[in-house]
Amino acid sequence: MYYNRKIALHTLGCKLNFSETASIGRILTEKGFQKVDFSERTDYYIINTCSVTQNADKETRYIVKTALRTNPDAKIVVVGCFAQLKPQEIAQIPGVTLVLGANEKFKIHEYLDKLEEQERPLVISGDIDDVNFYTDAYSSGERTRSFLKIQDGCDYFCSFCTIPLARGRSRSNSIAQTVETAKKIATTGVKEIVLTGVNIGEYGKTTDGNTRTDENFFMLITELEKIEEVSRWRISSIEPNLLSKDIINFVADSKKFMPHFHIPLQSGSDKILKLMRRKYLRKLYKERVEWIKARMPHACIGVDVIVGFPGETEEQFLETYNFINEIDISYLHVFTYSERANTRALNISPVVPIAERKERNKMLRILSEKKKRNFYSEHVNTVRDTLFEVENDGDIMYGFTDNYIKVAVPYQEELVNTIQKISLNQISDFGYAKGILNLLEEPVVS
Repeated sequence: MYYNRKIALHTLGCKLNFSETASIGRILTEKGFQKVDFSERTDYYIINTCSVTQNADKETRYIVKTALRTNPDAKIVVVGCFAQLKPQEIAQIPGVTLVLGANEKFKIHEYLDKLEEQERPLVISGDIDDVNFYTDAYSSGERTRSFLKIQDGCDYFCSFCTIPLARGRSRSNSIAQTVETAKKIATTGVKEIVLTGVNIGEYGKTTDGNTRTDENFFMLITELEKIEEVSRWRISSIEPNLLSKDIINFVADSKKFMPHFHIPLQSGSDKILKLMRRKYLRKLYKERVEWIKARMPHACIGVDVIVGFPGETEEQFLETYNFINEIDISYLHVFTYSERANTRALNISPVVPIAERKERNKMLRILSEKKKRNFYSEHVNTVRDTLFEVENDGDIMYGFTDNYIKVAVPYQEELVNTIQKISLNQISDFGYAKGILNLLEEPVVS
């Protein structure tokens, strides 16, 4: 056991990474390590990396330098997607001691002892085709919500994406095992669980590449709904072609699944969608949005979009802009295309100049703010169930409604991790709605 050794963990990237970082932390604390904040002096700094954009790669280097400034003698351990894709490149970063690939990151405790006598960086990263296991993961530490990993890997191989190269083929646990993990999370007192993964709509594939004929994402959420101890469920990003009407109808009728969808679009141009090797066209995307709004007019819909993809003309970008402007969505996550090694997009031309990519990003971010403000404004003078978080800013505290509107109210400690009826009475200039407790109605969950 390692009772005298300290660890600190830092996460880059998505909700899935946060769930896996937390699980790595639990593995190590169960072995006797003491977990401290990343800003503190510690024996091991563990960095779980992302590689979706070029900026994520650069950020890895910055975090390594930050850790070494705190303790120059610490061991720096790098895991995650970037570690699987570029292990030797990471090993060249000054101060890095250990690099672990996808097959090794959950066995991290087996390698830490080997670092004491190691003069050069230790790199242990196998071929991604050999990754044929599934490890449960969920985030902990937040009092209000937990991110539950239900699926890993992806079989889509979009032309811009390295995730299949970093995480392997799509795979998941059985429904019974996933429900068991969710029940374990429920014992921690969190009110909301967010379902996350790389491509959660593919839920049901086994570690050997087969598809369970009797288990899929729709069947999973129907079972999760039955867990009495969990008040709220939220579905993270799900592909439009996998977001069936059955799933939408289920959420519309559910008392626990929140009316909030995050649906990647990536482009509003059919030609660009084909170049991206996406598995839908804009007609299907529009149909999904319209069906959601027909069943749940109050639903929040978030959208991922990429600007500056190779071959994207000004006309095709405006197709995307106008398409998003016309459909009833609530906010955008805008990504500027960045070249990734070993992706098909590198062979597509012409390349969009960096300055033009940035300008298109700016235009869509402005559109996103308009969409978000419009969505918030539609809900002024309504009452929404709101889960309050630990987060506070002096005299005010924050929460999220069922349909993902950020709400601020005067700080009251007793509201933390409770669900309350809140009257939304004003939209602030700081990206949230101001609310007051609706004293005429009982709280949903105390």
